[in-house]
Amino acid sequence: MVHLRTSLLCILCTFSASAGLCQQQPAPSQTTLTLTQAESIAIANQPLLLAAQLRSRASEQRIREARSGLFPTVAFNATGVDVADTGTSIASGAITTSSISNRFSYGGSLVQMVTDFGRTSAMVASQRSQSEAQKDIAVLTGAQIRLNLRHAYFQVMGAEAVLRAAREAQANRQLILKQVTALAQSQLRSTLDVNFAAVLESEAELAVVRAESVVEQERSHLASAMGASQPVTATLVEQAFPEALPPDASTFMAQALAQRADLKAAASRAEAASHLAAAEKRLSYPTLNAIGAAGQIPYHDHTLHDDYAAIGFNLNIPVLNGGLFAARRNEAELEARARTQETNEVTLEVKDQVREKWYQANEAWRSLDVSARLVAQSREALRLAQARYEAGLGSIVELNEAQLSETSAEITAASANYDYLTRRAELDYAAGLLN
Repeated sequence: MVHLRTSLLCILCTFSASAGLCQQQPAPSQTTLTLTQAESIAIANQPLLLAAQLRSRASEQRIREARSGLFPTVAFNATGVDVADTGTSIASGAITTSSISNRFSYGGSLVQMVTDFGRTSAMVASQRSQSEAQKDIAVLTGAQIRLNLRHAYFQVMGAEAVLRAAREAQANRQLILKQVTALAQSQLRSTLDVNFAAVLESEAELAVVRAESVVEQERSHLASAMGASQPVTATLVEQAFPEALPPDASTFMAQALAQRADLKAAASRAEAASHLAAAEKRLSYPTLNAIGAAGQIPYHDHTLHDDYAAIGFNLNIPVLNGGLFAARRNEAELEARARTQETNEVTLEVKDQVREKWYQANEAWRSLDVSARLVAQSREALRLAQARYEAGLGSIVELNEAQLSETSAEITAASANYDYLTRRAELDYAAGLLN
């Protein structure tokens, strides 16, 4: 809201308004849009959130991929051989001799891992933590969408408040121009006052045109935040003010440390890296598999039997591999330590962000009372300046300065309301309350 107030104050710096800004309720006949409705539409439509949710679902499949190593592997085999030397033998599948014979055989083989000393279980745990991190990323994406939506929503309302002020200023300038023109015709004011009033009325009209453009631009931004292709034309419903801020940021700090999705994601990634390091360490441990095969040989040489079956085991003990396993273990352990440090860094960033957003929200909250007093004071100053001008004691320049001050105060007060709502939304996001 800061850039909006600055730009529109520059637009209105050459004219003023004598009427105050009041928050208008939408007409019953108009289509309205509440903040809750806008958020629901954004959550349903934003492609970024849909992509994050799909990635979260994809990460769940990696858990199944890792867990598949704990289950048996079964395969079907069929083998046919012709024009072979007699007196040789072979069956289908993995259990064979070094020679072949004429036959057609079919059967199945089974491989079941007996133990790999927890490597597969550690890989499953690592993928499960990675999946939790991806879910947290999806939650964080939703919170960012809500924050962007609220920011755009309040930007529109702030721009419309300034537009109302510009139109009221224009109407006031038109009235003054008529009054000064009538006084000039009665020889009570100079033509210089008329020309000056006409210039100010034209500037007020130009400010209305620019303010209307700003409203349309902000409504277009709101449509983008909602994931809509067309600008929003519905009347926005005023958002109720949240309760007053607590005296310090400790409450929001505790909520952030417990609820921030990016902090949870960082912790899950660190846990996943720790499990992966444990899995890589167990690469150098033996692996024991049970192996079985069975089948039939309906067509075969007379030296073969009609069926076959075998069972066995395979013990694989790594001895030397050029330091591959040691390097993978060291890499995984260093990565796990790095992930832990990244989690600590995210924690520091979250704490700093909560404190910063609390200070900004507190400043905006305190500004509400100051801006309200400023409006009251500027209205009184304008009343006195107008009375002096009508009595012939003041110039139109003095009246214009009073109108400028009153208009600036009105815009500042309107912007202060939406500044606070925006800052409070940012604080809620920093505390993880928009998840």
